[in-house]
Amino acid sequence: MTQQDASPSEWQPQAAEPNDSERKFLEGPHERWWELLRIVRIAWEFLRGFRKLHFVGPCVTVFGSARVPETHPHYALGRSIGASLARAGFTVMTGGGPGVMEAANRGAREAGGMSVGCNIDLPNELSPNPYVDLWVQFHYFFVRKVMLVKYSYAFVVLPGGFGTLDEVFETATLIQTGKIRDFPIVLMGTEFWAPFMDFLHRSLLADGKIRQEDLDRLTLTDSTEEAVRVIREAALGRFGLTYTDRPHRRRRRWLLE
Repeated sequence: MTQQDASPSEWQPQAAEPNDSERKFLEGPHERWWELLRIVRIAWEFLRGFRKLHFVGPCVTVFGSARVPETHPHYALGRSIGASLARAGFTVMTGGGPGVMEAANRGAREAGGMSVGCNIDLPNELSPNPYVDLWVQFHYFFVRKVMLVKYSYAFVVLPGGFGTLDEVFETATLIQTGKIRDFPIVLMGTEFWAPFMDFLHRSLLADGKIRQEDLDRLTLTDSTEEAVRVIREAALGRFGLTYTDRPHRRRRRWLLE
């Protein structure tokens, strides 16, 4: 899906209205037939995501707040890193919503790169931002988060709220436990993230809850050039990927690709 000549979307605060089926799913055990239907729906979401994203190329996922207006410096930072990643040959993937996510997708689009969104069914994110070239709509948060991790070689985290913190901690945990390879995590916005890093050093590291190598995986910077350099070095050194590479996967007509 390509959307041309669209204006930036705005964050519209609304009261949370959980989807009844998802809320019921998280309440505990239900009738076996109902649980089976949930499994089928979840499997279908995974399959649809795999099919849509199979050919997007080497991605970098950008996390960040949906509540950032176009006039905010964090929006400009997201737009800049999106453009820089696209020029380096990476597909820019975000959660597909407004704010920082939109900014990163917009920067990638403006730089002539591929821009992807993994959107979620929420009152404030009912449709993808207007700068995605390809998007997938998800019902379940955990399916969406798998897609944002599965196709990425690195992660860029801009300032955000609970959702962004959830994403950075989950990604760091997957790397720490060896569930995914030693991908770089770049925190952009030093003023915003400095207290966070201080907390990690003073509380978690000092008390033995994490190790120094866990913190070494986090790069704190305001520089898009440094962020891209760290990501390119990882792509080249750890994965043997050049930034102009695209996976040479053949589309199979019998699979309707």
